[in-house]
Amino acid sequence: MKIRFLNLIVLITGCICLYVVPVKAQQPNIVIIYADDMGFGDLNCQNPHSKIPTPNLDKLAASGMRFTDAHSSSGICTPSRFALLTGQYHWRRGHGIVNSFGKPYFKDTDVTLPQILKQKGYKTACIGKWHLGWNWEINSKEPKHDVMVFGKKKKAISHKAINWTKPIKGGPLARGFDYYFGDGTINFPPYCFIENDKVVEAPSTLLDLNGMETAEGHWEFRPGPMVKNWNPYKVLPTIQIKTKEWIRKQKKKDPFFLYLALPSPHAPIIPNKEFIGSSKAGGYGDWMVQTDAVVGEVLKELKDKGLDKNTLVIFTADNGPERYAMARAEKYGHYSTGDFRGVKRDVWEGGHHVPFIVCWPNRIKAGTISKEVISQIDIMATLAEITKSDLPQNAAPDSYSLKSLWMGKSYQKPLREATVHNTYKNKWGIRKGDWLYINHSNGAGSKPLTKDYNQLRGYPTFHTKGLLFDMKNDWGQRVNLYEKYPEKVKEMETLLTTYRQKDHSVKR
Repeated sequence: MKIRFLNLIVLITGCICLYVVPVKAQQPNIVIIYADDMGFGDLNCQNPHSKIPTPNLDKLAASGMRFTDAHSSSGICTPSRFALLTGQYHWRRGHGIVNSFGKPYFKDTDVTLPQILKQKGYKTACIGKWHLGWNWEINSKEPKHDVMVFGKKKKAISHKAINWTKPIKGGPLARGFDYYFGDGTINFPPYCFIENDKVVEAPSTLLDLNGMETAEGHWEFRPGPMVKNWNPYKVLPTIQIKTKEWIRKQKKKDPFFLYLALPSPHAPIIPNKEFIGSSKAGGYGDWMVQTDAVVGEVLKELKDKGLDKNTLVIFTADNGPERYAMARAEKYGHYSTGDFRGVKRDVWEGGHHVPFIVCWPNRIKAGTISKEVISQIDIMATLAEITKSDLPQNAAPDSYSLKSLWMGKSYQKPLREATVHNTYKNKWGIRKGDWLYINHSNGAGSKPLTKDYNQLRGYPTFHTKGLLFDMKNDWGQRVNLYEKYPEKVKEMETLLTTYRQKDHSVKR
């Protein structure tokens, strides 16, 4: 009788196991860490001659997939951020940045990455630099102040011209984020912290840095309203604290998306005292070390919270390094752009060829390096596929999914047909395979590279109508093949024209 009873228990248990409903796989948490004005060669693991230690970023790269041919949409801040969050080239909307108290770069019809993820139950947060505009309500009757900016007299908005108690519309909360904290843009007014859609403390005076100095370069601050005793040196540490606090509040059962837009290593170059002397590349090198440390603190918080195993982390930058990189190379022998020609604002490679790391434990093979040409606009389609999110017909028109690449699956041809490079209206580049075409004799942005830097790097001057480079064998863009391959030039010119047409987009 006892044996029959035991057999019955085994039979029932077996039946239960056969009919257990499978547990739905949990969506991954997603963290995008977006550095500001960081060169490809600023990561130690990508620069054999680096004078800057970046142990946390090096570890992140060793834990995931590192890309050697990744690009931002633009060579300046605002456009690249718009492109990342919408999956479309910035030049479909504009070329410049949002200036002080500028209007939103977005249209209400734009579909953003956080909006897509919210439909899948994601909690969304933007912490740090926004630089994509708000709808500020400014009292035009309040007189402006005369101030000197970069040697020119300009008008600055008074702190009395804005009702600081009212919500600020058109910002991150209007673009799909549940939470925002940051100072907007570190070198643009208002100089105060904003949480969600209100200032934490109301500005009560105009910009006054009280004799504070930078570790390298200039402040580059635009005049405008400021919180009394505002200390720029506290911006990055505060953003680090608020990021860790937000992560700490998240629950394992609820997926989240964090867009952490760092204000560094953008100017002003202001490392905190504990980082002074931590590199061999001057103040900027120390600022980079602090930036790397912030990344390390965020990753540590994810681990301490037990969230690291199911969190997909993407690290990249909005464009290449500021022009200070040229003097840095001459003085310290540290090349922020690595082997690439150009700096921020340029269509030269160094203006948009950026670091790009993606890490997802047990999903993306650790220690892999990809030479695939990718763009930050591909992030949206990739994450949509990974999270099984539906993209509306008008969403992410230029975004290609890189999921198969990230997951180590084989594919027969390059995932991107071609990639457009652009900062300003008059200069364009297009990359297809190993070929790069630029429709101008010089890839410089607002200013050419300095004569001393060109001599140091061995960069020749070109005089052809356009430029053609073999990027497989000439990453430094020193050998112009424009006259040697006229048929290839014509092909690339035609392709660029096709891509610039408004109706050209990814066919899904």
